[in-house]
Amino acid sequence: MAETEPISIVWHSAGLGQLPVDDSWIDDVEAARFSGMTYRKRRDEALLARHTAKTAVARLIEASTDPAALRDVTIRNAADGAPYVQLRGEHAAIQIAMTDRADWAVTALARGTARIGCDLELVEPRSAAFADQYLTGPEQELLASAADPALIANLIWSAKESALKVLRTGLRRDTRSVEVRLPAEPAKEWNRLEVHTVEGTSFPGWWA
Repeated sequence: MAETEPISIVWHSAGLGQLPVDDSWIDDVEAARFSGMTYRKRRDEALLARHTAKTAVARLIEASTDPAALRDVTIRNAADGAPYVQLRGEHAAIQIAMTDRADWAVTALARGTARIGCDLELVEPRSAAFADQYLTGPEQELLASAADPALIANLIWSAKESALKVLRTGLRRDTRSVEVRLPAEPAKEWNRLEVHTVEGTSFPGWWA
């Protein structure tokens, strides 16, 4: 999901099995944060998200991905929670979006100032209450007519999450204030979509 079009977005994904066994790639600030996490699973998920993000940045700038080099790539969070990239302590002109789900993490990156968002979801059944609470009327109609309701429900939700990251509000904003529209086109590896806000802004996106 991108704030503007055209924009060049690169992405990197990794599974929990690819997480290094030692923490030599994280800096002192990150180490302090992760050490305070009580639950091992949540800590591992957070570490995987950070390692995936650092690796993605290193590849984008054509730097080494060894532990010492990854320590120079830091991911911090702004006051509104949005992540941003630092290189050797300096804010980098790289936009970043991060997501993780079911022991898998994805990071999307773009150079410049246009904000981006991404989200990863399992294709699983969603309840009627979910649709009533989180989807707009047209989205519910799209879901009702879908040949694969689980796919469409999670696609719509993922697109909403991505758009809310572009808006830098997250779920503090009503999910029905953004509406997902899916062009009628044959399914392929990457497919287009659009998200429209109640303010009249539209964001282009792609899903797989």
